[in-house]
Amino acid sequence: MSHAWRRWAGYIVASSYELSHEREYHCIRAAAALFDVSPLYKYLVRGRDAARLLDRVVTRDVLRSQVGQVLYTPWCDAAGKVLDDGTIARLDETAFRMTSAEPSLRWLEANALGLEVAIEDVSASIAALSLQGPFSLSILENLGVIAPLKYFRLARTELRGIPLELSRTGYTGDLGYELWVKAEHALPLWDALAEAGRNYGLQAAGMLALDVARIEAGLMLIDVDYVPAKKALIESQTSSPYELDLAWAVNLEKERFVGKQALAAEKARGPQWQFVGIEVGWKGLERLYADVGLATRLPQAAWRMSVPVYSGAEQVGYATSGGWSPLLKKYIALAHLRSAWARPGTELDIEITVEHRRKRAAAKVVKKPFFDPARKRS
Repeated sequence: MSHAWRRWAGYIVASSYELSHEREYHCIRAAAALFDVSPLYKYLVRGRDAARLLDRVVTRDVLRSQVGQVLYTPWCDAAGKVLDDGTIARLDETAFRMTSAEPSLRWLEANALGLEVAIEDVSASIAALSLQGPFSLSILENLGVIAPLKYFRLARTELRGIPLELSRTGYTGDLGYELWVKAEHALPLWDALAEAGRNYGLQAAGMLALDVARIEAGLMLIDVDYVPAKKALIESQTSSPYELDLAWAVNLEKERFVGKQALAAEKARGPQWQFVGIEVGWKGLERLYADVGLATRLPQAAWRMSVPVYSGAEQVGYATSGGWSPLLKKYIALAHLRSAWARPGTELDIEITVEHRRKRAAAKVVKKPFFDPARKRS
């Protein structure tokens, strides 16, 4: 055991279970990995107006969602700036489960005035386990779970007599499933998955491995890749869905939702910033270290910090998270760039610190996700 832990929403979670996260990462991509994602905030929204409430709050079209469908969505303040992002699962015609990274109960209640809806915080009573990787389906089938789910769909089932909801979702950009279960059943469910996955190379995995995988998948992280609007101290710290590459998740055809007017105006004029992928050139990176007599050094884990990105002498943006992709054999990063420099293929420079000195390495804008296997959706 590594005894490496970190805080998440009032809980303590494993950064890695072994001394290094490397094997845990490789299991995500080559076998299967099991994560405990129970600290997610979870809300059960029920009642005749449940769909109307959620449709009013988020940017996706909840009214047209089908039972068993899961929507990924951001939600915004009145200025069209992102407050949080998460998922909405339609459990039946009048019941939904919403997940979020930040507490959202007061926001839901404030927008529910006049509606016939009940909102229950089930964050502590519902646990969530995430089974990710190419053998995740095989492990479920080994347990007798028939899981012919389409991407971002959900179904009720049982596993070793434990009732649960199974969704084909995850935060790794790979084939994977999330299992939603009453908290008292979480430990026996974990043990059952661990036992069934032993012959498939299943590994318990922590946040360090997950961080590498989600960057490869081009998935943003709140408080790292964007500042939620309610925490921003100045307007320039905020981001809209259009500035976070989430234009596809904004439905301006809906009659109303929080932030619609501001987002419609932004779409008309175009966003000032865009959230893109950056690939750091290996030759330039190697040269920077060779100049000081060192072999190229790569980050041992994904980094989370603001790193300037330049075009010539002008700073045109900043990277927010990145690192070395063991699978792709590339140095990659997620970055905010001014729109004029955000086109894929644009040649830029990124700041790299070599032996305590700030240098620049050649980089280019690339499309996200960096890794997008067919098995994720097939």
